[in-house]
Amino acid sequence: MSDIWVRAALAQENTEGGEGTELTSDAGQDKPETSVGVDSSADQKDKGNDDQTETRNPWMQMLPFILIFVVMYLFLFRGPKKKQAEHKKMLSSLQKNDRVRTIGGILGTVIDIKDDEVTLKVDESNNTKIKVTTGSIGAVLSDRDK
Repeated sequence: MSDIWVRAALAQENTEGGEGTELTSDAGQDKPETSVGVDSSADQKDKGNDDQTETRNPWMQMLPFILIFVVMYLFLFRGPKKKQAEHKKMLSSLQKNDRVRTIGGILGTVIDIKDDEVTLKVDESNNTKIKVTTGSIGAVLSDRDK
């Protein structure tokens, strides 16, 4: 089989180079098999793949990175910013006599609102009041009742 490859390679060289050498058969001799100047089919397949990778669109190669960035933006940046905006809106609409729940789970009624401080009435019978920061207000419950 290798004898055919050698003959084909020599014939190709003769037609390209213009030399007039004669082909001989090596079928009966124990010489190592070599192919002179002939690409194997595996090499030809590799060259075909190289041509395909060079002509691929660079945007298609960047697509997975772009998708990862979009998902990171949606989950890591946009979600918390949206929650912060809703919390800030809720605090700005806070009024006297609103029922609120703190982050710690304390339920109370708003008595007084200052810049960074809210006074809550926790117990009606003992007239117990506590002061909390506006950031510790978790939810306004009186909006849910309406």
